[in-house]
Amino acid sequence: MPHVLLLNGPNLGILGRREPEIYGTDTLADIERAVAEEVAPRDWQVAAEQHDCEGALIRAIQDSYDTVGAIVNPGALMIAGWSLRDALANYPRPWMEVHLSNVWARESFRHDSVLAPLASGVIVGLGALGYRLAARALVETVP
Repeated sequence: MPHVLLLNGPNLGILGRREPEIYGTDTLADIERAVAEEVAPRDWQVAAEQHDCEGALIRAIQDSYDTVGAIVNPGALMIAGWSLRDALANYPRPWMEVHLSNVWARESFRHDSVLAPLASGVIVGLGALGYRLAARALVETVP
């Protein structure tokens, strides 16, 4: 059965407890279930990975070339995750970059993503709904 890679970076494993006024109260498990609901009509499953280490995220990408697409929330690695960028540049499928908060409404150091120019789409500031929208985009655009 085909899989969608759901990749979450540093500090996202504590969603629901991490600054809920910024990131909301949904846990990563809640988000994984929501994405699974969105991709179920295509008979896709979710391969969810969360790592606080850039190297582990890179390995997850390299081990997932057979997935149909990916949803990636790199967290702060969007700013200077050059190795992660290189791994995503080689990922052979469409992928969406997602951020729970509106990064452009926050501190200026969050305003640039080294990953976004490679992404098929970028969704920011919509909380956990952003993951659902990214999943819908993959469902609608992946042949």
